Amino acid sequence: MLPLAPSSKPWLAPELPLALFGFLLNFVWEMWAVPFYAAIGAANHWDVIWLCTQATFGDVVILLAAFWGAAIVARTRAWVLTPRPLPFAVYLGIGLAVTVVFEHLATEMWDRWAYAEAAPVLPLLGTGLAPLLQWLLLPPLALGLSRNHLLGAAHIHESMNQSDQE
Repeated sequence: MLPLAPSSKPWLAPELPLALFGFLLNFVWEMWAVPFYAAIGAANHWDVIWLCTQATFGDVVILLAAFWGAAIVARTRAWVLTPRPLPFAVYLGIGLAVTVVFEHLATEMWDRWAYAEAAPVLPLLGTGLAPLLQWLLLPPLALGLSRNHLLGAAHIHESMNQSDQE
């Protein structure tokens, strides 16, 4: 099995590619979702980029919290290499729960943002469809990309060790 985050190989820590792929995917999503939020479309370009960057960092925090929650259930951070149904469900469940709660607080309690008139909103939850789809689509993709990265890194590391021994 692939060693995860030995001190001499920090690039094998599953959190690193997960955070990187999560950041890249979520930033694109945040920029794409701008029309679903009131008043942001009329904002200065750099202000929109800054807002989307801040939201993306929040998305990565949620992503990592969900990953660690799943790691607790799986009893290993290596669950990303062989995703099983329960840790994967915990991963998605934590992200969905945090998304619903945070969207509710941000739109209803804190007035941090509002959905645009054209934004589809789930009637019972009051949560926008875009943030829910974001969580359902991007974290599994980030997880898959991270898994492929880690397995590729392990393969390269193994190949290098074999050539060093020859």
